[in-house]
Amino acid sequence: MENFGLAGLILQALALFFVFAVGLVLLWVGLLFLHDRVQTTDAIRRNYPVIGRFRGLFTQLGEFFRQYFFAMDREELPFNRAQRDWVNRASEGKGNTIAFGSTRDATVPGTAIFVNAPFPPLNDQFAASGALLIGPGAERPYLAPSFFNQSGMSYGAISHPAVEALSRGAKAAGSWMNTGEGGLSPYHLSGGCDVVFQIGTAKYGVRDMAGKLCDDRLRAVAAHEQVRMFEIKLSQGAKPGKGGILPAVKVTPEIAAIRGIPAFQDSISPNRHEDVADWGELLDLIDRVRRVTGRPTGIKLVIGSPEPMAAFFDLIVERGADCAPDFITIDGGEGGTGAAPMPLMDLVGTSIREALPQVADLRDAAGLKDRIRLIASAKLAHPGDVAWALAAGADFVVSARGFMFALGCIQALKCNQNTCPTGITTHNPRLQQGLVAEDKWKRVENYVRCVRGEVEMIAHSVGVNEPRSLQRRHVRLMQPNGISVPMDVLYPARIGPGNHAPGGRSAIDRKVAQAAK
Repeated sequence: MENFGLAGLILQALALFFVFAVGLVLLWVGLLFLHDRVQTTDAIRRNYPVIGRFRGLFTQLGEFFRQYFFAMDREELPFNRAQRDWVNRASEGKGNTIAFGSTRDATVPGTAIFVNAPFPPLNDQFAASGALLIGPGAERPYLAPSFFNQSGMSYGAISHPAVEALSRGAKAAGSWMNTGEGGLSPYHLSGGCDVVFQIGTAKYGVRDMAGKLCDDRLRAVAAHEQVRMFEIKLSQGAKPGKGGILPAVKVTPEIAAIRGIPAFQDSISPNRHEDVADWGELLDLIDRVRRVTGRPTGIKLVIGSPEPMAAFFDLIVERGADCAPDFITIDGGEGGTGAAPMPLMDLVGTSIREALPQVADLRDAAGLKDRIRLIASAKLAHPGDVAWALAAGADFVVSARGFMFALGCIQALKCNQNTCPTGITTHNPRLQQGLVAEDKWKRVENYVRCVRGEVEMIAHSVGVNEPRSLQRRHVRLMQPNGISVPMDVLYPARIGPGNHAPGGRSAIDRKVAQAAK
């Protein structure tokens, strides 16, 4: 009887708790109903109180469900599951062999198909790519050992464990890392790798109190032995015409000190260099940075049309090759970033697939092939893309998002919210603890070595002995009619002077004519 009485009391208590909980839920629902009915900002919730809230919930969850359950392996953008999985396997040092057949649709227009040789070199006749000199006229030229390297990712856009892992991995792989426009941090130097210092439009890290370029700060950066080159960024593929955007929540006191700006305020860079209004002033700036630092100095930009670049090469020819940038990094409109307005990301800037061959032809026609190195950027994270870029005319290829995948990025698309679940693009200490630099750097090294190895394998297959020997004739591009066309037919190399002058004879033509007289 005592046990029965105790059980009854427990049942009564549970019943009362259930009634109380139901009452709270009904009260909460009632309050939500009243709030939704009287609010005026959301028409769906006003017309369908409480129920209308599920639309917002499902919209937020839709991105998650599409990525993991509904999207096919090659459907997603900007990178699909097959591409991400390839980088993950490469980073883990696993074999990237597959079975049964390719899941890639080779009939999509623009798809690159490499032309295999009937009698490729034997294995012992094949050589890996060698180092390539950049900036022969600089006080301290750079003999770059790797054709595949890291693109600009600033400390601020990514976390300090991510920068450390990238630095250590680059050192182990013999490749360079680019600081991005956020300045040089101790984490860039921590791994001992070669560093390319990027000068953005705000001059972070090399600016004076007024925000102007400071020679003393340039010398201080160049004093680091690891800093091998300087890159002046004019524009970026994801946001041409717009400067860098780092939300206030990511501008920590340390990041603010490195950049030379106030902490916890939005870091907004000017949309262009305020002291550069034409090509002549750009050449003057390149010369200044190169003289002050003694390092090879180049530029990074997005191509809108070939005509401005034609004028740029004309001016270089008029002034003399010594004034030329030591390298040009071409970023395509498909490039990525941590934060950018959608219209710029979606609609502005030509693709690297169009821009790279154009600029390579203009450079070669100007007789500057051995003077100016071309670096290709924008969504070139896999061996086929890298091999295509080398065949199209690039001397080097750089990637940012590929290296983020190597670190463990899951394409959560939260880069601008400081809530990155993998710790790569957040400054939340709790989330950063998930990224252990002591472990992740090996994935970075594996990724670089795998990309290089498989690009070399493609080169071997088409019959050349190293990747930089790839030519446009080795690549066919699929057309809308289902027939592929050689890339050298679509983009015939312009040999000799004068081929790039829009609407008249170029400076090269004039020089040739003067020499003939």
